[in-house]
Amino acid sequence: MKETISAAIYETHGKPADVLQIREVPRPGAGDGEVVVEMHAAPINPADLNAIEGKYPIRPALPATPGFEGSGFVAEIGAGVQNLSAGAHVIVPHDVGTWREAVAVKAEKLVVVPEGIDPVQSAMMKINPITAWRMLHDFVALEHGDWFIQNAANSAAGRAAIQIAHDLGYKSVNVVRREELIGDLRAEGGDVVLVDGENLRDEVKSATGGAPIRLALNAVGGENALRVANTLAPEATMVTYGAMSLQPLRIPNGLLIFKNLHFCGFWINKWYDQATPEQRIETFAPLFDMAQRGLLKTKVEKSYSLGEAKTALAHAAQNKRSGKIIFEFNL
Repeated sequence: MKETISAAIYETHGKPADVLQIREVPRPGAGDGEVVVEMHAAPINPADLNAIEGKYPIRPALPATPGFEGSGFVAEIGAGVQNLSAGAHVIVPHDVGTWREAVAVKAEKLVVVPEGIDPVQSAMMKINPITAWRMLHDFVALEHGDWFIQNAANSAAGRAAIQIAHDLGYKSVNVVRREELIGDLRAEGGDVVLVDGENLRDEVKSATGGAPIRLALNAVGGENALRVANTLAPEATMVTYGAMSLQPLRIPNGLLIFKNLHFCGFWINKWYDQATPEQRIETFAPLFDMAQRGLLKTKVEKSYSLGEAKTALAHAAQNKRSGKIIFEFNL
């Protein structure tokens, strides 16, 4: 066993490709109540890039290793650890820095992945699929056949929402910026896919037969979010979980006074930290089931080794990708 591992490290905030370094560091050991997880895969998420830039609410002490998400296999078990065995497939928490070959983690913070799930897929299950699941369940009591609307439908969270809703029998209106995405999202289970524009409200009404829409998922903000809000039924709720346009949410007084729309936010890290271990397991369970049945899958555009980090970061920053950019540690 090697005495060192490769790890991504940044000592100062800045452009990720400029400030990130790959170094050899001592291999971690398992302390009391800990295990060592050898990482299999970790994606590059927008939040990871924002953290390196110093633009994310979570700011670890520097030098730091980025990566809010990833999975691997238990390689070493410390004293006092029960119910975990060597070789167990696990998802690691968001506060350990996953862009490294191995990491020591408190055993109680791990989520064990059942058999039949690709470890590359499990590496991407903690943020976007759980975000989609919780937003579809925690704000409006949707029933079979009910509609919701979302922008950024081509994002990983948007695609997860489509797949989850399709399995649960909810109907989705999916707003995108590019016409070439329509067929792809329909194939994943999107009931209605529309290109954003000034006539969005009328197009949604026509496509849904005027059905009431009581839930909107907003990851864009700005004018697009206002057009989405205008499609909603009275008393509906818009949940904001992203701000891709970098523009604030501007809501006319009339939508508040006459339609009594409700606006709130969701941040998966906050939910995860406040949830009990039982609540986390209850959320993962149906997602694992869907993944085992082949109904929940995150697209990957390309995998890179950790040594190719600068190329991977440049790729992840590109627009119009067809899937996630990830690190695989066995490449």
